[in-house]
This record gives sequence, structure tokens and C-alpha cells, in this order.
Amino acid sequence: MSKNWAICIGINDYYNLSPLKYARRDAAEMRDFCLAADFEQVYFFAENADPIQTEYGPPLRSEPTIGNLERFLQVRFNQKFLDAGDNLWFFFAGHGKRFQGRDYLMPVDGDPSNVVRTGLAIRDVSDRLRRCGADNIILVLDACRGEGDRDSGGGIGIEKQQGVITLFSCSPSELSYEIDELQQGSFTYSLLQGLRIQGEGNCATVERLYQHLCYQVPEVNRRYKKPRQTPYTIAEPATKLHLILLPDRATLQDVLALKNDALEAEAEADWDLAEQLWIRVLVASRADRQAVRALQRIALRRLQQLPKSESSSSSASSAGSRTTVVKSQPFNFEVVTVDAKGKEIKREQRSAEYRREELGQGVTLDLVQIPGGTFLMGSPDGEGDSDEHPEHEVTIKPFLMGKSPVTQAQWQAIAALPKIERDLKSDPARFKGDNRPVEKVIWDDAVEFCQRLSRKTGREYRLPSEAEWEYACRASTKTPFHFGETITTDLANYRGTDWTYEGTTYPGHYGQGPKGEYREQTTDVGSFPANAFGLYDMHGNVWEWCLDHWHKNYEGAPTDGSAWLSSDDSKYRLLRGGSWLSDPDLCRSAYRTWLARDDRDDFVGFRVVCASSWALS
Repeated sequence: MSKNWAICIGINDYYNLSPLKYARRDAAEMRDFCLAADFEQVYFFAENADPIQTEYGPPLRSEPTIGNLERFLQVRFNQKFLDAGDNLWFFFAGHGKRFQGRDYLMPVDGDPSNVVRTGLAIRDVSDRLRRCGADNIILVLDACRGEGDRDSGGGIGIEKQQGVITLFSCSPSELSYEIDELQQGSFTYSLLQGLRIQGEGNCATVERLYQHLCYQVPEVNRRYKKPRQTPYTIAEPATKLHLILLPDRATLQDVLALKNDALEAEAEADWDLAEQLWIRVLVASRADRQAVRALQRIALRRLQQLPKSESSSSSASSAGSRTTVVKSQPFNFEVVTVDAKGKEIKREQRSAEYRREELGQGVTLDLVQIPGGTFLMGSPDGEGDSDEHPEHEVTIKPFLMGKSPVTQAQWQAIAALPKIERDLKSDPARFKGDNRPVEKVIWDDAVEFCQRLSRKTGREYRLPSEAEWEYACRASTKTPFHFGETITTDLANYRGTDWTYEGTTYPGHYGQGPKGEYREQTTDVGSFPANAFGLYDMHGNVWEWCLDHWHKNYEGAPTDGSAWLSSDDSKYRLLRGGSWLSDPDLCRSAYRTWLARDDRDDFVGFRVVCASSWALS
């Protein structure tokens, strides 16, 4: 039997924003529904609410301030407490704000002039909630979403939260309305109405609940003479629309839809998703023989994919045991090309092959197959800095490269393994988030990560050579960026605004390209389009360590793709790619810089490569 936990937050009397009338009552009504539905645990944050009781320490304060909410999310979600098949509901009624391309929920003490520090970034909330272990996270957000200034609260946008179902109270640029006659917001009123429907026409699945909301909320607003308000739902992945929220009300058709999704996931060899869906089938249809056989089949398929030396000891769970390996399989992605002014001129579908390492606790590391080839490394005459010359031909052998920079979740999984040469901090990053790149790691930390990963998997992992990095970044392009002649902040995370230092102004654009935004922090990996090889975040987000020592130009550089090392083991190591802090010029494919190997900065991360025979098979 699946478990249901919930967090309900409602805020009326804001310190720095105009008050709402019924947000607290909306949250209280949602809490009461969850308790009546036999949820195992319901946390309620609101003005004058009872303290939050915990089994791991003293009660927590329930006033929904930024400090109290962040403390709760940090302490309660410090470790897993739910399992696959379980549900975690997060309900929020109050003001929302969109700032610098990110969505925030505003606590009672939220300050619209300092959103980054006093708001709850929805992406960070999702990252933290996913740590609970449940495979179904439902965000229910009754807050304005337009950029307009309704009650000084602003609005939240349409960020996608991977692996999460998000129910928004209104569509982009619309407002959420409270109904005096109902003493509730029209969205929450309609939501609870749908969840309470029994028998035929119930809202047991995400899809049917969404259909109910799309009809009922506009009807309620029409009835009470309010402007139009249309709920909006994002399910990542889309199969979550078929997930069953209320198993005791599920129909045979609901279960069949889940089974079809599970079979399709199996056909695509997406074993993690298939397993989650079959577990969901069992929750709604206990002892379902087809689901039981499917789970046995998936376990067998995974065992068959292990190398012989691994399959004989696959039950081992020690830190030094081999990991489960998914064979090479395709994935699809979009590649964007822009002209010299940053205007999109082409968007095309591409596919590439990748392999996956299972790191434990549901954390995976995807590696893209990079084909061998010959390319011109560096910048042509008239372009770039002196250290990017002379442009020279380099031949690269095939290898695997991390689809993205190493994330904080991946880092934590490997940092928990036994030490080889040096200790690793479990959570070094300044900008927190499981799916954000790890940063504040020195070069030797990155090398230790590769050594531990190599021991765990039995395959050789290392940092890329500078030549491998540029070859992978360019992905057969010859322009300054793999997007084309310029770059925009819609395509990457970098400093897209002008700034001045000691009388010199540094532009937030490259060439004829446009200026953009300056996010002032990292973003989730994969938030922007990939290059033609299927690699994400090659431009911006975090600088990436390479194996090579620093050399002031390419005179005498290797032409076989190997790392260029000095006999004196130079303390300066290569960095590539630019970061969230960098000017656009520094994010070019050919741009190169250096840091001391013991520099620890919040704009430096890394990605890994694997060049063993496994990468080529």
C-alpha cells in the first residue's frame, strides 16, 4: 500500500506584500482533506498554526517565514523516508514571483526587492522534495503566474521540474482570484471539489484532475464575475499524467493506461521508469500478476546487462562493488542554430547514443558516445586571444563524456565512497540543488572523484584533456560557439549584462548578438539546448577542469588528443567553457584559461570522460 505525505502552506498577512484573504483557509482545507484521506503525515505552515512536530528533534516553528521553511526543508529532507510508489504533496497558497528567469514562492517575510534571498526558488524546493524517496512529487501552487504586479506579488512562470507534477492555479500571464462568496480561492475550491468526487467521474488520476480544473475554475470565475483563470499543469515526464493519485478510486481503464506506459518504457529500455510505473500498477491493483511478472522481467534484464564479472556478484552492496550498466541506447534532443545577431535560424531534432552508470539511491550518470575524428583546435587568424593560436589539426579517438557537468547528487553519491587519496566534502557547492552542477571543488577533488568512480565501476574515469573538451564542445562546428556566430542567455547561463570595473566596461553581448540577463547563480544542468553530440552546458554555467597544465600557446602541443603535461607538474591547470559569472566572450569553444589547482571557487566544476574499451564496445 502506498503512503501519502503532505506539506500545506497558506499565507494571508504578508510583511512586505499586500495581504490575501483566504490563502490560509485554502491551506487549512487542503490539510483537512489530506487528514480525512488517511495521509500518514501532514505538515501545516500558517500564521498561528501549531508547532510542527518532528520525530527527529524538537518541534519546529510553523510561521511560514523564509528561515522556518528553509530549516524544515533542510532537516526533514536530509535523508530518504519514503519509497517508490509513495506520494508527496506540496501545497502552497500565497504570492509568487518570477525573477531573473526563475520562479519563486514568497514566504510571509518575502521581500520583492530581494527575491533571491527571501524567496523560495521552486526549483530548489523540488530538488529538496525529491530527496524523500517517493517517485511521485505533486506541487500544487495557488499563486499568480503573470509578470504583472497583482498586489505587488508579481507572478511565477512555467519552469519545468523534472520528475515532478506541477498544478498551477492559472496559465502564464493570468492571475489567481479569491472568491468572497466562497471564502476561498477559486482554484483551491475547485481542486478540493474534484478530489472529493466519488464513483464515476472521479479525479483519481492526474489527467482527470487536470481536466476537471480546466473546466471548473473558469466556470467558478464566470459565476462570480471574476476575469478568466485557466489552470495549467506540467508533468515531467508526460507519463505522469496517467499516474493514479487516489488508488482506491482508480478504474480498470486507469490501470490499463499505466500498464501501456510501463510496456512502452520497457520497449525503450528505460528500466527505471518502467519499474516505477509497474509499482504504481501494483499500488492500484494489488497482486496484479502482469505487474509482478514485469518486475521480475526487469530485474532479469538488468542482471543480463551486467558484465560477467559483475553478474556473478550482483547482490553485493559494498562501496567497492561494480555498478549496474545500461547498454548503449539512443536519446533524442534539439539542436539550435542562431545567426550573427542571435536570431534562431534552425532548430532540429538529433539523436545520440549514451550509456548509464547507476551510482546508487536512484542517482545515475549518463555518458554520451563521442565519435572519433579530426578537427582544427584553437581560433583562426583574426579571432580569439594569443593563447588560442596557432590553430592546429588534432585527431581524437572515440570516448564517452558526461552528458553534463557532474551534479551535486552525483557528487554526493561518489563522495560517500571510501577515500583513495584525499577526503571529499559531501556538499561543497554554494548554490544548492541536486541537479545543479557541483562547484567549489579544486582540481585534486575532481581527480579524487574520478578515482572513486573508477574503483566503483571497474572502468577508467578521468578528466578530459583540453583537446577532447574542445572537440566535444564544437561537435563538428567551426563557429565561436556551437550555436553559431554568437550566443544568447536563452541558450546558456552567463553574464548577459554590461558591467564596469576600474573604468573599463565589459559588454554583455558577443559581436552583433543581443544582451540578456545575468542570473547570478548556477542553473540546473540540461536547462538549455544541447550541442550536436548531445552534450549540455558546454558554454557557461560552470568552468570545467581539464587534465592539462597551462601553456601560453599551442606551440608544441600534442596532436593526438592527449593531455599536455609539463615535467615540473605545474600548479596551474586548464579550465574551459565559461560560467554563470563569465562574459560571453569567455564562453567561446576555443577560449582557455587557468587556475591554481587548489583554487576553490563557486564558478568551477567539472565533467568526466571514460576512454576504456567499454566506451567503444
